Amino acid sequence: MANLWAKFKSLIPEEPLIIGTVSSINADGTSTITTYTGGTMRIKGQSVAVGAKAFVRFGEITGPAPSLPLTVVDI
Repeated sequence: MANLWAKFKSLIPEEPLIIGTVSSINADGTSTITTYTGGTMRIKGQSVAVGAKAFVRFGEITGPAPSLPLTVVDI
């Protein structure tokens, strides 16, 4: 029997998926995004337009994100 924990762990990505709004596209092939908490990140990629939302993983834009309302619940 295979190691069930190893199989389960392989289903979980090691790097979180971040969603942010592109605030600028830079000349060096990077973009600056703003997260919903107000932080900024400079990441690789320019495939998403300024003002649009983007998915970010491993420090790189992986594609456009839908523009949906955000709800934060404190527990």
